Amino acid sequence: MIIQICVGSSCHLKGSEQLVKLFQNAVEKYNLDNEVTLAGSFCIGKCNRIGVTIQIDDDIFTGVTPDSFESFFNENVLTRLEKESE
Repeated sequence: MIIQICVGSSCHLKGSEQLVKLFQNAVEKYNLDNEVTLAGSFCIGKCNRIGVTIQIDDDIFTGVTPDSFESFFNENVLTRLEKESE
């Protein structure tokens, strides 16, 4: 799984640096180093007024914030990885 976090100007101002740290910590916490590749990406082209744009494989999500991170990670990373391993 490849997770790209937008670090372009707009997303940077909306907290992408904090989200990068949250993703790094979550990948470490769940021992996902061999299953997840984290990458920064300049503008993914889906700027939103709220939050950061995240791309997971071919799916793009907008409006991710530090407050919504935990539920986002559970729904879009952990659940997806569980389904892939079935």
